Amino acid sequence: MTYIAKPKVHHPALQKNAVGLTRRDYEGAITTLCAGCGHDSITAAIVQAFWELSIEPYKVAKLSGIGCSSKTPAYFLREAHGFNGVHGRMPALVAGANAANRDTLYIGISGDGDSLSIGLGQLCHAIRRNVNVLYVLENNGVYGLTKGQFSASADVGSTSKKGEANTMTAIDGCLLALTLGATFVARAFSGDKAQLVPILKAGLTHKGFAFVDVISPCVTFNDHEGSTKSYAYTREKNVEVVQADFVPPAHAITTEYDAGAVRNVMLHDGSWVRLHKVTEDYDPTDRDRSYTFIRDSQKEGEIVTGLLYLSSDSTDLHEQSNTVTMPLVHVPYEDLCPGREELTKLQRRFR
Repeated sequence: MTYIAKPKVHHPALQKNAVGLTRRDYEGAITTLCAGCGHDSITAAIVQAFWELSIEPYKVAKLSGIGCSSKTPAYFLREAHGFNGVHGRMPALVAGANAANRDTLYIGISGDGDSLSIGLGQLCHAIRRNVNVLYVLENNGVYGLTKGQFSASADVGSTSKKGEANTMTAIDGCLLALTLGATFVARAFSGDKAQLVPILKAGLTHKGFAFVDVISPCVTFNDHEGSTKSYAYTREKNVEVVQADFVPPAHAITTEYDAGAVRNVMLHDGSWVRLHKVTEDYDPTDRDRSYTFIRDSQKEGEIVTGLLYLSSDSTDLHEQSNTVTMPLVHVPYEDLCPGREELTKLQRRFR
């Protein structure tokens, strides 16, 4: 694969964040995806989110699997750590990395094929373990690298570019995440950066598994009439149930909303997610009602977007497993491997 680097020369007037970096410092290589691909819009939103949060890139690890979506990490945070795993195995990789070093911030980029087909089992266990990661599923409903076959997220009755109709029931990533107990569930549209950036910022600061399903049209194989993942269909059927705004603890709350129901949810680090309900009677802190609302909207052919569920009381992998506060990568070898005598004592407890 040809790697095309961007020039490192920055205009001196570029705005800098709290750690002295510009948006350009959060970019990566020049994209090789198709012009107009929704994945590139997601990349732009990720760059914006990290820049606004003033996160230093070297403190981040970005992971992916196989597919068009899994090329995305090459296009943001060039100074971050990165690992591109085999097809569908990224959730296990990020779980292992997080277990070893809890101080690193993790973002996993996947696709509907990588997550909902070959990697479905991996995804399920990462959710139930509440691994501390922002998990972005770039959802286009097709296998773009292998010429546009239906993926597991393709809706019943949607048609391929050749005109064939899909007859199989779709796996909805958000419903799956809610069922398995995910503590942060959101859906967004790649073409709505104003909605996506606050969701990504909230997901990055959430303690636990933050699942964000992003409808990301494939302009080559799935942007035609008859597709339910196209730009036109998503814009027409999109129903935003919650407007979310992320408020860091270091800044005063200055956001204002029109009249309506507003709820502030404090996250574990003292930051806030301010929720403005734009759909009547929708409660993003009620898991069961969120699930029912999504299902009812699907029957009407609507795509529900926004922060669909948020738990402010999230117990992540480390709390569940009662791990030491020091990252395992920094624990002395003799403490990690105490010797035969201690291991023998430990084994006796399980007899």
